[in-house]
Amino acid sequence: MLARLLRPRHEVSAHCDLPCGVYDPAQARIEAESVKAIIKKYADNDDPVFRTRALIIKEQRAELVKHHLWVLWTDYFKPPHLEQYPQLHQLFWDATKLAGAAGAKGTVDPGLADDLLAKIDEIAKIFWETKAA
Repeated sequence: MLARLLRPRHEVSAHCDLPCGVYDPAQARIEAESVKAIIKKYADNDDPVFRTRALIIKEQRAELVKHHLWVLWTDYFKPPHLEQYPQLHQLFWDATKLAGAAGAKGTVDPGLADDLLAKIDEIAKIFWETKAA
């Protein structure tokens, strides 16, 4: 009797936490653009205090890039997406590595920031294709 009362009256399903509209790769891109801008400001300034602050902020922004990418990877993309886009796993692997200590977070190489932005753009293209489907 209790089980019957507690059983949901309507069953719904969604492929993400909320019916779509809460995920967007633009969040990762905005933070990656910040990383790139900070790298430029770092290179253009000789003040050691400014440079230290720039590195700290750059590392924080790079960590946010990783966070936004992992939210997309773990909460939005599902097995059917991987079937349709088998390169997704490698794209996320590459992008998060480029955002991490071996990439934009741990260096001041503007080329790595550009590589990170390119990977985010590839992910965004697939994301928007899946949203349109």
